[in-house]
Amino acid sequence: MPRIPVPDIALRTLSRQLGGPSGPLGLVIARMLNKGNAASITAAVQTLQLRGGETVADIGFGGGFGLGLLLEATRDGGQVHGVEPSADMLTRAAKTRGSDIAAGRLHLHNARMDSLPFADGALDGWISVNTIYFVDDLGAALREMRRVLSPGARGVIGIADPRWMSRQAFTKHGFALRPVTDVVAAMEYAGLTTEHHTTGGPEATFHLLTGTH
Repeated sequence: MPRIPVPDIALRTLSRQLGGPSGPLGLVIARMLNKGNAASITAAVQTLQLRGGETVADIGFGGGFGLGLLLEATRDGGQVHGVEPSADMLTRAAKTRGSDIAAGRLHLHNARMDSLPFADGALDGWISVNTIYFVDDLGAALREMRRVLSPGARGVIGIADPRWMSRQAFTKHGFALRPVTDVVAAMEYAGLTTEHHTTGGPEATFHLLTGTH
């Protein structure tokens, strides 16, 4: 049976929503992101090797799945920051995580990764999963992300394999698909000592790039 082509306007809408979910469709996208990215976000949080009590962030938290994992991983007095450029996703997180905000455990920020609302060395770790496709100046963002890490702390960037991503029709609109080696080089140039791990199978490999300050 022949494949029915997806209209270009639908692909553009999907790409725009993935980069910044908003409106009624954004709520659907948020649930989709939480489900589709659950394994990758879980792996990123595990890679941080948190012991509890740390101050950490999910940079570009989207649907918010990572916030819950970080809250659990830092439950012994830790602090979790959620950074997100989408106002609608911030509103959603404020509603779903209201008790954590009221308890002073979760703090939400409307910001981009190239302009983070933290002092130098304020974080003991961060994750940022499936976000850098939407960043124009990756070097500036990575320098900012290194700046907010305390000495010896680590951050984890998660990206789907760019070869697999390039075969998805929606990534032709607004996605910057960089070779993994280029991302690693940019992290190193920004001052992060980088380790590269993968999860998933050969058809859909996911890359976890750990940068230590």
